[in-house]
Amino acid sequence: MSAFKKAPGIFALSVIGLMAFIAVFAYLISPDTSPSANTMNLALATIPPGSKIEFVHIKKETPPAETPFWERLINGTPAQTEALPIREVERIEGGYQVVDFATNMPRIIPESKFIRTEKKTFILGTDRYGRDVLSRLFIATRVSFLIGSIAVLISLLIGVPLGLIAGYYGGIADRAIMWLVNVMWSVPGLLLVIAFTLALGKGLFQVFLAIGLTMWVEVARLVRGQVKSLRSRSYVEVAKMMGFPPGRIMIRHILPGVLHPVIVVSAANFATAILLESGLSFLGYGAQPPTPTWGGMVKDHWPFLLMGKAHLVLWPGLCIVLLVLACMFLGNALRDQTDPRKQLS
Repeated sequence: MSAFKKAPGIFALSVIGLMAFIAVFAYLISPDTSPSANTMNLALATIPPGSKIEFVHIKKETPPAETPFWERLINGTPAQTEALPIREVERIEGGYQVVDFATNMPRIIPESKFIRTEKKTFILGTDRYGRDVLSRLFIATRVSFLIGSIAVLISLLIGVPLGLIAGYYGGIADRAIMWLVNVMWSVPGLLLVIAFTLALGKGLFQVFLAIGLTMWVEVARLVRGQVKSLRSRSYVEVAKMMGFPPGRIMIRHILPGVLHPVIVVSAANFATAILLESGLSFLGYGAQPPTPTWGGMVKDHWPFLLMGKAHLVLWPGLCIVLLVLACMFLGNALRDQTDPRKQLS
């Protein structure tokens, strides 16, 4: 039974750890290392998973400069060559004759421009624009992790101080903060995020702010309730009698007792942020093309559900489900670990 109870936590840590690794090293492990994995080739649109295509690499007229490691890690590497999909290649005098994949017409490539041929396997196929789906999923994982992490950070920076002030001082401060919390709480989360996005504009940075500015209310309510139960403890009363300022008492004596439930709710908020971002991207209010997001990939390809190519929607949808489930399992495991009633039983 104990092994069964640990299974969800192990699953959560495994999924989150794997996706965190992919998020950090997305460009280094992606088959397509171009910025946003945005190498389009309409001749290869929606080819099935596992397809093997032969390419011939041709020199560019102005090859891009060498990209430093940190820039490659963060932004990817511009294509160093022009990759042309072909059906066959034959060596001829003065160059190579290839049969173009799209037109089935022969084409002569001078030897001075020819670099190499390469067979590439599209493990998860390509999207409607001929882009590698696996690479787009990897880059979208980074976007989801960034949005979840920054949105949670913003919610903590706003919610924790407001909850501390409301719970510690009470009175007018408490009533004013709780009025604001109740107003925010009365509006559905997705509608509130869309409203913030419309006010701030479309883009990745705006999504960070919009989601973070809607998630602080739950943190503030939780912290306020915890502080109200802790402010009457003997060690807090002793700190007051010793003349410590309220700021020090809240940060040094009360805040440590609030951290465990805040961590638990942060795990749930991380999952909520990913769902909100996916919904925004599906509606067209999230990160704008060519930046890949899981919700944007679902939006681009949902009509293919009825065209025998449901895998184009399945892959990003599966990523959303796995990461959200992992965050919820992790939150439940942390809650059980810090619940004193479960520790006594």
